[in-house]
Amino acid sequence: MRHRLRGRKLGRNSSHRKAMFRNMAASLIKTVRVDEDDPQRPRVPGRIVTTVAKAKELRPFVEKLVTLGKKAVAHEQAAAEFASDADKDSDAWRDWRKSDKWQQWSQTISPAVALRRRAFSLLRDDEAVSILFEELADRFADRDGGYTRIVRLPNVRLGDSGQQALVEFVGERDRVKSKKRTAPVVNDDPAPPRDEPVAEEEEASVSDAEEAPTTDADAKETAES
Repeated sequence: MRHRLRGRKLGRNSSHRKAMFRNMAASLIKTVRVDEDDPQRPRVPGRIVTTVAKAKELRPFVEKLVTLGKKAVAHEQAAAEFASDADKDSDAWRDWRKSDKWQQWSQTISPAVALRRRAFSLLRDDEAVSILFEELADRFADRDGGYTRIVRLPNVRLGDSGQQALVEFVGERDRVKSKKRTAPVVNDDPAPPRDEPVAEEEEASVSDAEEAPTTDADAKETAES
């Protein structure tokens, strides 16, 4: 029995699982940037289809990568204050390299560089790292966790009848909750007093009822008279 062993083995050894999740995460991140001229472009950006078990293991792997990108954004924004707009190897750029601003920029940007290196060690893909730190980090800047979702698909995989699911980034194609209708307001105020014409009508109806025959005998007497 697998007591205190976290995660699914998925029929693979440790190195095979790491390589599989690395490739799946890179594929999911790279689908965000779609080239319209590419004949093999994904049909829906930011989405891949896999099995339910793999999707549940891939989700925390991808969300930790997005967290690395969000942490780097704060350091990059702080380092922009000491950065230089001069072209590389130009005289202004060389003067900036010799100034104290370069030292401050280097110390401020170093945590962001370390985070990029950590992300690259997990993904091993330059394009995926670029999309992660340049697009996804800004996209989820105001969101605290929950960057992906898993949606089960009704159809099963041919061959082994594996239950399929799709993994995609949130923020697009989200469901909008419908607003609930408010209950009608019941007025508890007492009924307004009746007007005099209404009272007259009631008296008239009562007098008519008294004049009208109430029994067959009375009706007979009325007819004979």
